[in-house]
Amino acid sequence: MAKKGGFPGGMPANMGNLMKQAQKMQQQMAEAQEELEASEFTASAGGGVVEVTVGGNKEIKNIKIDPDVVDPEDVETLEDLVTAAVNEAIRKMEEQTQEEMSKITGGMGGLF
Repeated sequence: MAKKGGFPGGMPANMGNLMKQAQKMQQQMAEAQEELEASEFTASAGGGVVEVTVGGNKEIKNIKIDPDVVDPEDVETLEDLVTAAVNEAIRKMEEQTQEEMSKITGGMGGLF
C-alpha cells in the first residue's frame, strides 16, 4: 500500500513546516538572549544602602555602598547586605530571562 503525501522515508508532509517553525523559534530565542545579555538588573538591600547591578550575562557591573553603612566593627552586616543585593539582582535577571523565553516557546522551554 502506497503512502500518500509526506517525504521519502516516511516523514510527514508537515515536517518541513515544523522545521521552519523550529528555526524561527531558535532565531527568536537567540535575539532575545542577545537583548537580555545587553540588559542590566539592579537590586538593593538594607533600605538602599547597598545597590548591585548585574548584567544579563550574569556579571556584576556595579556595586554602590553608602559610606554610612561601612562600620569596621561590623563587617559581617555589610557582607550580608552585599550578598542579599547580589542574589536579588541575579534573581531578577533570571526571572526576566525565563519570562522572555516563555514568550517565545509558549511554555515549551523544556523541549528546546
